[in-house]
Amino acid sequence: MIASIATKVDQNFIFVTSNLSMADVKLFAGTESNILAEQIADYYGYGLGNCEVKRFSDGEMQPIIHESVRGTYVFFIQSTFAPADNLLELLLMIDSAKRASAGYITAVIPYFGYARQDRKDKPRVPISAKMMASMVEAAGAHRVMTMDFHADQIQGFFNIPVDHLKSEAIFVPYLKKMDLSNVTFASPDVGGVKRARSYAKHFNRDLVICDKERRIANEVANITVIGEVAGKDVILIDDLADTAGTLSKAADALIEKGASSVRAFCTHPVLSGNAYENIENSKIEELIVTDTIPLKHPSPKIKVLSCAKLFAKAIRNTHEFKSIAALFVD
Repeated sequence: MIASIATKVDQNFIFVTSNLSMADVKLFAGTESNILAEQIADYYGYGLGNCEVKRFSDGEMQPIIHESVRGTYVFFIQSTFAPADNLLELLLMIDSAKRASAGYITAVIPYFGYARQDRKDKPRVPISAKMMASMVEAAGAHRVMTMDFHADQIQGFFNIPVDHLKSEAIFVPYLKKMDLSNVTFASPDVGGVKRARSYAKHFNRDLVICDKERRIANEVANITVIGEVAGKDVILIDDLADTAGTLSKAADALIEKGASSVRAFCTHPVLSGNAYENIENSKIEELIVTDTIPLKHPSPKIKVLSCAKLFAKAIRNTHEFKSIAALFVD
């Protein structure tokens, strides 16, 4: 079966058509997402392509693809968490495939870094999420696949298609195995209410909000609980855990309000700074995350659920021109 793929070849939006065989799929892994990429490839049924990243003595990177990608459907799998080398490596890999005449290039970015800076909330600051989107597009990607943007509207920063996967497809089946008869869902801040409300509506449970006051970045000064949690098992829902300061303080505030227990579901385990210490010393019984970012080290309080199968299905549906929305939880 041959598909006709429209490919943008320059900034003037001149399009050419290339014939792309449905069998011509190549998956490549970025250095820091290699384990996840191998799992995605296993679920997909194809081995990873042969690619390496060489470095000069000063640290400068040179990705090299050791097989032909001419006319093929190429997927580069790399999360862009810190350091910035992960983003630069992805951009260079995309450029190498573009210059090798790849037919269609998809950047699979399970965790899209710099997404928290998605607006100009004070004078003389960048809109970093927009700049990251522009860089991926300028490098030569024709499509982006990611999971749980910090804000849904970041999709609008791209002028190319974006497949925005939802962690509900992973977390909801896990939650269905739990006893939710006494559960109340909670958002650790006002900005995450929409995300937490979707879980509350899905399971027909109540929703509470933790209103945080933050005076400086990564430091929460105070949290006020809006809603009734006395005697309830509370599940916090968030897109990422960075220093885990918000989660820890929210859990403490919920317990002080009479909650029986607190668990947290967060898609991206950034876990920087003293995050592990904050989690260990908090009232959180369990933190459930995905493997969009590899854990720095294991923790008895942290459980990891794999997103590999979801991404493998999304890659297959993309290549076979099937619905991505069909993978989400209704």
